[in-house]
Amino acid sequence: MSITNATSLRKNLFGYLGAATQNDEKIIVTTKTGNAAIVSEEYLRALEETCYLYNIPGMPESIEKGAKTPLSECKEIDWRKELK
Repeated sequence: MSITNATSLRKNLFGYLGAATQNDEKIIVTTKTGNAAIVSEEYLRALEETCYLYNIPGMPESIEKGAKTPLSECKEIDWRKELK
């Protein structure tokens, strides 16, 4: 994670944007009125999806249970057939 101020951000904007998009680096920009963050679109979308899923009642427990289930106990599902 990088921390910079607005003046430095203006001078090196393309470098910071490249670091965020290509290296998945998080950039904190400090200002007199508060701080802001620059993250890649991919990171932001993943964060939003995680927040959405964790707000569904029972979903956090289901995800945790699934993560602890051994692969040998899992079955393969054809979602195309399941969704018809």
